Amino acid sequence: MLIESLKTLFNRDLNQLKTEIESYQNESDIWKIQKGIANSAGNLCLHLVGNLNTYIGAEFGKTGYIRNRALEFSLKDIPRAELIQKIEETIVVVDNSLNNISEEELKMEFPLLVFENKTSTEFMLIHLTTHLAYHLGQINYHRRLLES
Repeated sequence: MLIESLKTLFNRDLNQLKTEIESYQNESDIWKIQKGIANSAGNLCLHLVGNLNTYIGAEFGKTGYIRNRALEFSLKDIPRAELIQKIEETIVVVDNSLNNISEEELKMEFPLLVFENKTSTEFMLIHLTTHLAYHLGQINYHRRLLES
């Protein structure tokens, strides 16, 4: 039951991420930062893709994904089409990987130590949905600020 809810939420929010990136009127604005804004929408998009491919794709989908977190925040000017492709690929990876998790595994310890203390897989997956939603909101706000 929880797995289906998580799949629905990830799918919804990753599709909304795609819509947000597509909605920038000027493609170069995806990479702009303003005073007081530390990260561009493009870097937040790369961060979300990297995060989900690491903690869901590599762990449960056995995709072999290797994360370079520093590049998520340092790369610039990746074409919008490439960002969209990365999001679409992540949607498939997340959905397929979540299919590999049983309800029993949700209660087990998450395989990686991500926070100060160990967590359950269930907690980590719920955290990842809120992390996605948090940065999705930042991207939406970023876009609207630049286009106002």
